[in-house]
Amino acid sequence: MSPSIPSKMQAWLKHSSSPDPQYTTIPVPSCPPSGFLVRILAAGVCHSDVAILADTGATRQAFYRDPFVLGHEGCGEITTIGSSIPKDSPAAGLKVGDRVAMNPVAGCDDKACPDCGTGFPQLCQSTEGSHHGLGQDGSFAQYVAISHRSAIPVPAGVSAAEAAVATDAVMTSHHAIVTRAKITAKDTVFQFGLGGLGMNAVQILLRVGCTLYVNDVRQGPLDEAVKLGVPANNVVPVGTSVQEWVKEKGLEGRIDKVVDFVGLQQTFSDAEVIVRRGGTIINVGLLEHSHKTNHISNIVKALTVLYTFGGHSADIVEGMKMIADGSLKPQVETVAMQDFPTALRDLHEGRVKSRVVLIPEGLDAEG
Repeated sequence: MSPSIPSKMQAWLKHSSSPDPQYTTIPVPSCPPSGFLVRILAAGVCHSDVAILADTGATRQAFYRDPFVLGHEGCGEITTIGSSIPKDSPAAGLKVGDRVAMNPVAGCDDKACPDCGTGFPQLCQSTEGSHHGLGQDGSFAQYVAISHRSAIPVPAGVSAAEAAVATDAVMTSHHAIVTRAKITAKDTVFQFGLGGLGMNAVQILLRVGCTLYVNDVRQGPLDEAVKLGVPANNVVPVGTSVQEWVKEKGLEGRIDKVVDFVGLQQTFSDAEVIVRRGGTIINVGLLEHSHKTNHISNIVKALTVLYTFGGHSADIVEGMKMIADGSLKPQVETVAMQDFPTALRDLHEGRVKSRVVLIPEGLDAEG
């Protein structure tokens, strides 16, 4: 190991038997032959971390390690390069000192894999795939070892904190809107939810050029959406029935696609009613485990109902391009790495405006 790289580091661990994260000293990982050792510059905190910590084994997959380092949104600096990076890998030209964003689940890239081979690498269950912070060691530490498949160069003009957020909150929104739902400028879109993912989605949809209407239960995010470019007349007032508002605006039969970043029964039921015949509902939000559906009505309306999860490396690349050119500005708050439990509690209880990123001791958010 290089003299400039310590033998030990501080990290937040998840033990299978406990819902509480443990901040402890562990060995710095070795650089994998077909990957990189990366010094963490910024690591995003996500609502999913609450569910990950609460899991005490019921949903454990074959790729899980016990314990593992938390953190599935990461950006860092390459410190060591493996000796066997494939020459045809997009990461083959990376050098020591380059900044990389890390796709948490880049897949195993095996064409015979039922997930990777069918276009869903983010669902890969193989022990050969990466699952950073999702059962395998992630970015809530000073260093992380990653596969070449996970490494995505960070362009100039994108801070480390923004790049970390791009690996989930931006990737997931871009994947839902552009890759999965294929929304275009011709579409009229209604969006539920203006949280961390939702606010990124607004900016992506405005970049796409569609006609956009938005709804949230909080006035602050609605005001922010208007500042970003959503017409004030396209904002559903807080406390107003969405279905009644759509009728009053004369939008019945005109909403092509509904994107739900909330995931409540109410938002799904509203979506079923307001979307036009032959329209599409895209489900992203996770606030409830199950929904009742208006089965007969949806069949008669010939609706398409999509579910989407995570995204691809290409979504991270496109998201960071938008950040670099100024068309997307993720809302990010930063805190010290050791303050992870407080940051997670604040995020879960709604005290964080959008997203929060952990910064290791001695660094800043710019990276």
